Amino acid sequence: MLKAGRTFGIDLDWTFFNVLSRPGKFDDTARSLGATVIHSGVELNAKVAFVRHLRSVVRSGGYDVVHCHHDIVSAVYLVSAMGLPLRRRIVHVHNADLHVPTGNAAKASLVREPMRTICLRLADRIVGISRYALTNFLGGRPEKPSRDTVLYYGIDTSPYSGPLPDRAAIRRALDLPEDAKILLFVSRMVSYKNPLFVVEVLARLAASDTTVYAVFVGTGPLEDAVLARAAELGVSGRVRMLGWREDGAMLMRAANLFIFPRTEEFTDGAAREGLGLVVVEAQAAGLPSLLSRGIPDDAIVNPELCNVLALAEGPDAWAAAARAIIARARPDARASLEVIERSPFALRAGFDNLIALHAL
Repeated sequence: MLKAGRTFGIDLDWTFFNVLSRPGKFDDTARSLGATVIHSGVELNAKVAFVRHLRSVVRSGGYDVVHCHHDIVSAVYLVSAMGLPLRRRIVHVHNADLHVPTGNAAKASLVREPMRTICLRLADRIVGISRYALTNFLGGRPEKPSRDTVLYYGIDTSPYSGPLPDRAAIRRALDLPEDAKILLFVSRMVSYKNPLFVVEVLARLAASDTTVYAVFVGTGPLEDAVLARAAELGVSGRVRMLGWREDGAMLMRAANLFIFPRTEEFTDGAAREGLGLVVVEAQAAGLPSLLSRGIPDDAIVNPELCNVLALAEGPDAWAAAARAIIARARPDARASLEVIERSPFALRAGFDNLIALHAL
């Protein structure tokens, strides 16, 4: 959004306060765009010292707005700013997990509701990245129209425009046959993103189609488990593990199907997806998608591209659905992109809505 502001000719006086002490990937980029980047000199788990440190930063900075992006942990930042002459206090909810960063499950359960209550009482704006994320954070309380709102991410659609990439060349680069059908999974390799389910679907597809492969983009603790399960099912040669990539848009434009079987119930400390921005990006790429019911409706901008199937249907049903989707003609890429560019996820729309949120 900072970069978008420069593109639109709007200067923003923003400071990014990072609770981690180590440098971040985009520090230099943010500074080159005129922002201030501060890394906390005190660890978050040193609660009293952290609150005092952040309070001194907010007081000395003379800020108008504090925009907290740490979901329920934003309570700590709001407490740090109590009594200071801020004109707006925003809690931005990006996930539905209400995660408390502690290894003690009992402690997390004990403090979760008090932290939620602090956020709801001290913030004058509660912002969800989806309708589901917002209502989940409110925890059954009625929405307050003057306080509670949904703000969709604005995405840069430029990587999804222009001529289509050389799909044969991309397949060669991935050591795939030029006629390979690619199932693309883009996410962290963790249990609630459900990459092992993709392997199960792949095995069913491969039983009748020798041209199908699964490409995994992401890292996480289940990388080895995915490879092990692929070996057990005899599809090791049909799996490509790419780690994190900067060319996700190109891969989406070259793939045949985006598959995202996010768990639908509370699993391993994680609820449903807060939004699933990668689902929106797949639609910008014109890539047909097969999604679980763990994805909020907000993420489905172009229903023509999005196919939703319950996980309870099992990998056989998912494989049948994937086979049918791949067999269909792919929708026009330019028309698919235009749907996103006319939506609240367009870059300008997201930027304008964010600035309106900060307006005093």
